[in-house]
Amino acid sequence: MGFAEFLNNGVQNYLANYLGLTGVTWGNLAMFLIAAILLYLGIGRKFEPLLLVPIATGMILGNVPLTGLQREPTASLFGGLLYYLGFGTWNGIYPPLIFVGIGALTDFAPLIANPVSFLMGAAAQFGIFTSFLGALLLGFTPQQAAGIGIIGGADGPTAIYTSSILSPEIVAPIAVAAYSYIALVPMIQPPVIKLLTTKEERAIMMEQLRPVSRTQKILFPIVVLIVCGLLVPNSISLVGPFMLGNLLRESGVTNRLAKVAETAILDTVTIFLMLTVGASASAERFFSLEFISILLLGLAAFIVSTAAGVLFGKVMKILSKGKINPIIGAAGVSAVPEAARCSQHLGQEANPRNFLLLHAMGPNVAGVIGSAVAAGVLISMLQ
Repeated sequence: MGFAEFLNNGVQNYLANYLGLTGVTWGNLAMFLIAAILLYLGIGRKFEPLLLVPIATGMILGNVPLTGLQREPTASLFGGLLYYLGFGTWNGIYPPLIFVGIGALTDFAPLIANPVSFLMGAAAQFGIFTSFLGALLLGFTPQQAAGIGIIGGADGPTAIYTSSILSPEIVAPIAVAAYSYIALVPMIQPPVIKLLTTKEERAIMMEQLRPVSRTQKILFPIVVLIVCGLLVPNSISLVGPFMLGNLLRESGVTNRLAKVAETAILDTVTIFLMLTVGASASAERFFSLEFISILLLGLAAFIVSTAAGVLFGKVMKILSKGKINPIIGAAGVSAVPEAARCSQHLGQEANPRNFLLLHAMGPNVAGVIGSAVAAGVLISMLQ
């Protein structure tokens, strides 16, 4: 074979088998457009860039043909990079690690100072069970419906963990839906909150929270860990790491470990999780009826959870004789601290002297515990 023939065959082989352009579909191009929109929201509008930028990048990587990034290993070939990184996502390894970092960042003082926040956090989980029932009516199995319902708690790690145990076949669309809605909290929650409250209600100023002692902060994660472990053992895989991270923070003797948990561990695992979640959104999966149904059910669950939290907040406003601002109930979803910031923004919009962030953080962190417990209950019933 002459050099010219060798070169010609090589070029033809490359063009036929290795040139990505030859495998691009209209679905891939549509996913590139969606990724571009997410990048704009993350970078241009600063909507949760730590989530949207790696998710959008993963979408691009997952929809470029012939890269082999998600290739499964064979007897003669290693798997692709995203295949190995995704092992921690689809097998429930990353979510507990994320919870260690979140726990190290969480201050439970607002929740301890105002225990009624537990009730608002619990009320905001209502969307989980309504979406669970809706998914059943649409023909999903109980196990699949449980994973879809957890999206209503606005807790990505919990949704991934639950579906990886009960319905691994739909972990990818559930993960994409959950993290998309978490990132879009500033767009989804305000219309719901404004629809259910008046400007006068949103302007209510709450009293300063009482001081919380160091002893109370140390005892809280220990007590929660024991109580949840005894009542809902299946919640401990998430509640346990969450309380561990918080104990590292509050003990005062493990500052190095707390720093590693809230920075190195949390940031690294977040990159891997978001990247593999985004890469899982292939055109074939994204534009399927199943995926669209999950997206719509997840959105409905998130809206219902927000509404339930606000409505319970209105009840608490009446019972407290106007001392509780009802919009902090919307922070009962688990999107920490996005939902609390949303309540703060709307409160200040109605009254520039209104500072609700600390008050909203109580229901917000209670929602994290609540969604993990709800997931534990569903896993216990359906596993």
